[in-house]
Amino acid sequence: MIDRRLSVAPMMERTDRHCRYFLRLISSRALLYSEMITAPAVIHGVRDRLLGFDPAEHPVALQLGGGDPRELAVCAEIAENWGYDEINLNVGCPSSRVKSGRFGACLMAEPDVVGRCVAAMATATRLPVTVKCRTGIDSRNGYDNLRHFVATVAGAGCGTVIVHARDAYLDGLDPKQNREIPPLQYDLVYRLKDDFSDLEIILNGGIASLDTVDDAMVHLDGVMIGREAYGNPWFLAEIEQRLYGDAGMATSRRAVIDGFVDYARRHHDDGVPLHRMTRHIFGLYQRRPGARAWRRHLGQNAHRPDIDAGLIADAAALVDQSR
Repeated sequence: MIDRRLSVAPMMERTDRHCRYFLRLISSRALLYSEMITAPAVIHGVRDRLLGFDPAEHPVALQLGGGDPRELAVCAEIAENWGYDEINLNVGCPSSRVKSGRFGACLMAEPDVVGRCVAAMATATRLPVTVKCRTGIDSRNGYDNLRHFVATVAGAGCGTVIVHARDAYLDGLDPKQNREIPPLQYDLVYRLKDDFSDLEIILNGGIASLDTVDDAMVHLDGVMIGREAYGNPWFLAEIEQRLYGDAGMATSRRAVIDGFVDYARRHHDDGVPLHRMTRHIFGLYQRRPGARAWRRHLGQNAHRPDIDAGLIADAAALVDQSR
């Protein structure tokens, strides 16, 4: 049974394996999600590069993009064989690329298709199949449409629905604007839980304070943190302490750094460019003294060929000097 009270949202070009390992050092309990990976990429691509993860990342979910039940069923079986803990179907991404490929948020207009996709995946794997969606898209919005969508996917075998509490406007707003301009509609997500008490309903979108977490947990089963987890990752430790009554694995930011230095050294020795890993840790000291020195030192030096993972410890020493 996966504990979904706290999770980190799948974020394109962000939640790769290096980011997830770093976040795991901060939160021992958060459910971590991969970036969205399209079904054809999983089937035909280099799987070690696309699907590989460190065992320390558990629990970890694979998010898939696709609208073909047969392809998604194959992907679900592959994901189980790779050791993932959950399969998640993206029905919320509003980019033009996913729209042209008939997956992502545009599928909210076709709940029956999503239902067939969920049913196919649920048949192909023993893993839980979940769906991440919006409250609506374009003119297909409002609670009745959302309720019909959720009822359809629940009937197909989905026991957990994660709702980004904003509508998506596929015509007129770009992906960044779709994350910020449409108003948050937490009340619609709360109503879903009232109507679907047997479903696990998780809230996503705009969660950047402990007060918002507290309010959500009165009504729902969990919170999924997106941009705030990336820009201010220590927020995860604060939520974990609030939800579970302890600080989890992360005793201090310095302990996180020590763990990530060891990880970065191993992967750097295997040929992974250092900047590909350090780009995920810029926010560790967000809103703390020395944060600017930390970011500057990492940003200016991680690309240098003569630098190793000790750069991270050197950047932390600059934070200590700023106090």
